[in-house]
Amino acid sequence: MFIQTEATPNPATLKFLPGRVVYDDGPLEFRSEAEAAASPLAAALFTVPGVTSVFFGYDFITVTKNDSDWARLKPAVLGAIMEHFMSGAPILAGADRGSADVAEDYDPADEETVATIKELLDTRVRPAVAADGGDITFRSFKDGVVYLNMRGACAGCPSSTATLRHGIQNLLRHFLPEVSEARATS
Repeated sequence: MFIQTEATPNPATLKFLPGRVVYDDGPLEFRSEAEAAASPLAAALFTVPGVTSVFFGYDFITVTKNDSDWARLKPAVLGAIMEHFMSGAPILAGADRGSADVAEDYDPADEETVATIKELLDTRVRPAVAADGGDITFRSFKDGVVYLNMRGACAGCPSSTATLRHGIQNLLRHFLPEVSEARATS
């Protein structure tokens, strides 16, 4: 099995491409060892000292580290991924989805605006950030402010503020004058 790796805009995160579907039921993020217990692969990755977050996309895995050196971590991460896929074990043990999306919050009167925000995110933003090993999802809309959840390589990325302000915010404002700002939530 050959696993490709790609750098992401976040220097603390690497993207791993095992050449097969990783998880086809929406992105998953595990931000702690306790959350990772829901996934044999995420749990194995958290045994690697220095791993702080694991994110599963459709056909990729992003791993975020603390201040450890990738030269030391990368072989252990590759080994854990390879061992998991060679074993045939499932990505999830049971139905637990780890840190699933948080409930959305918006005024029902804004439903049409929120539907357009989600469509723009799904068609113009999410494919681009998935290519960089991350994901951005709608969280809420209040008083003209769109709150977004940034996951995977996007969480903690030094360029995420610029992406959010100059890319996503401008896109949303262009199509929806009622949007005044876009902010990240944790």
